[in-house]
Amino acid sequence: MKGDTLIVFARAPRLGTVKRRLAQGIGAMAALRFYRGQLGRLLREVGQDRRWRTELAVTPDRIRWPTGLPMHAQGGGDLGQRMGRALARHRRAVLVGCDIPGLGRADIAAAFKALRRADAVFGPAEVGGYWLVGLGPRRPAVPFAGVRWSTEHALADTLANCRGHRVALLRRLRDVDTAADLMAVRPER
Repeated sequence: MKGDTLIVFARAPRLGTVKRRLAQGIGAMAALRFYRGQLGRLLREVGQDRRWRTELAVTPDRIRWPTGLPMHAQGGGDLGQRMGRALARHRRAVLVGCDIPGLGRADIAAAFKALRRADAVFGPAEVGGYWLVGLGPRRPAVPFAGVRWSTEHALADTLANCRGHRVALLRRLRDVDTAADLMAVRPER
């Protein structure tokens, strides 16, 4: 698996700038705590795995984090433009966000395994988007063109851009964008 790269897309954990839709339901401080907790858990879980190289793609562009991981700026543009640039730097790469409580090492390993035969791999989200995207060397030319981000159409739009390419789908997970999402992933107490 030499040469496989995991890219974690992250925003600087600052009050009022992360998980704004979640903050509408639980408050800005609680949303920040959730975000920091998830980012820390994810980096501990997958960041030091020797099966792949992990790097952070961060915004804002001039932020410094003491993670010990290679870091690159996301740059400007919409989500698709930023993801496209991050993935284009690597022959085979998987990109994830940091708001998926169920995401773990086995999911990343499954994505890289799928990329042995597929040109693209996606982890479908409960509401029509995706929590993971991976691209191999025979990737679609413009996988993120015209995608309606933050809608139930995001995965379908991206899959339409992948016509003619082999695509693999992983298990369905829930990302946390709203208070309802958070309640759905929290275990019963």
